[in-house]
Amino acid sequence: MEKSDYIKIGNAQDLQGKEGYRLYRFFEILPGLLSWGTLISVVFLSWVAPVFIAFFIIAFDIYWLLKTVFLSMHLRSSFAIIKQIRKQDWLAELKEKNKHQDLNWQEVYHLVILPMYKESYEVAAETFDSLMATNYPKDRMIVVLATEERGGEVATEVSEKIMAQYSHQFFKLLKTVHPADIVGELAGKGSNETWAAKEVKKKIIDEIGVPYDNILVSVFDIDTVVYAEYFSRLTYVFLENEDRVWCSFQPVPIFNNNIWDAPSFSRVAAQSGTFWHMMQQERPERLATFSSHAMNFKTLVEMNWWSVKNVSEDSRIFWQALLFYDAKYRVVPLYYPVSMDANLAESWLQTAINVYKQQRRWGWGVENIPYVLFGFWHNKKIALRTKLFWAFNHMEGFWSWGTNALIIFLLGWTPLYLGGQAFNVTLLSYNLPQITRIIMTLAMIGLVSSAIYGTMILPPRPKNHQSYKYSLMVLQWALMPFTIIVFGSIPGLEAQTRLMFGKYMGFWVTPKVRQGK
Repeated sequence: MEKSDYIKIGNAQDLQGKEGYRLYRFFEILPGLLSWGTLISVVFLSWVAPVFIAFFIIAFDIYWLLKTVFLSMHLRSSFAIIKQIRKQDWLAELKEKNKHQDLNWQEVYHLVILPMYKESYEVAAETFDSLMATNYPKDRMIVVLATEERGGEVATEVSEKIMAQYSHQFFKLLKTVHPADIVGELAGKGSNETWAAKEVKKKIIDEIGVPYDNILVSVFDIDTVVYAEYFSRLTYVFLENEDRVWCSFQPVPIFNNNIWDAPSFSRVAAQSGTFWHMMQQERPERLATFSSHAMNFKTLVEMNWWSVKNVSEDSRIFWQALLFYDAKYRVVPLYYPVSMDANLAESWLQTAINVYKQQRRWGWGVENIPYVLFGFWHNKKIALRTKLFWAFNHMEGFWSWGTNALIIFLLGWTPLYLGGQAFNVTLLSYNLPQITRIIMTLAMIGLVSSAIYGTMILPPRPKNHQSYKYSLMVLQWALMPFTIIVFGSIPGLEAQTRLMFGKYMGFWVTPKVRQGK
């Protein structure tokens, strides 16, 4: 099979009746099979082999403890680096240390694409105001407001107001309208940003003749607020890498825009995600793209844009590039944040539902496992060692997502209930809960770190919130066992189960609600 035949596959349905369909379906079944197989095996073996599974649970608890300590060290290191980098004047660094004779920093253009559905003017305007407040020259910024025809009158009114207010603030500001119901497309962010990129290429970039490899493309959610030094820092890191065309550049998403207004469980889920991405900055060899990353325009043109057939387009574009460039592609950490919204709805219950749906959509990133495995199967230019590295790390990540918290907090006690009288009179059965409790208590160091760093990354307290809420920001981490199961393992496991049975998800747009707006 040629690369052009598998590089844009959405799911197994694209191969139905063709070569490779059964293999792709097997790869789709595999993640859910591993996760459910693990959970069912723990329960079954608690009944038929309680001694074995008791030792397994103790070993697993120790593994969890060591992993917690390991990741906490990465979080501490990453936090310190981010803090230091945010203190620097990156525009001054560009001006004073421009060592790159092949490309002067003033020749680097930033193309910012902002997909929008039905978000409010206040949400969009805050993002545009943050772009205006950056210190990178605005005559080197091309901004695209990528609206959806499906957004109806709401999107039209908001976009017209934005265009009227900001049309003369950047080198170019373009509004695009992505048509509804294009055959072969999944309605979502990937298809919208692809339409927008094609439009800006035709109407602006090709007309003014900017070299493609001089353009950095950032696709931001419409609620993304950037800090003053963001584009200067991005440009600096871009120029520091000689293989810059074959790199994506990943900031740290901090869900801070409305963090003070969000309920406690939403804050814990949001900050847990932030900490995970901080830790991933410390492991660039495992790093894949997430929301708000940047990449070279030349790369996108060569690969024929993003996928228009899948939900997780922000991570799929990395795997697509990895296959397209025969594994000669990587993600470079920026150690610099962008701020986004935490989940917030009009009611507590709706917020909980939205958090779950957002986590399930992120969990749907599991759709990239069959895509990568299928691509590795056909791409003979990628070394076996590289294939095994990415396959294992990608599979292990989603397996951990769906199983670890359930094993730790729920299934760890099953030998006591299912092991029978013969097991329950043993010394091991007496010591199992004691050992588990000690190990889990030691693992609480991760919660302490989260509580400390959680308060340190908070934006200034709004006047409508009392000072005692700082205490709640610390105490909220007691909810961690609950959130990691209800808003972690369960939606992750649901996504894997849907993929296993071929019940493909559509794109769910997270509502952006601001208190009082």
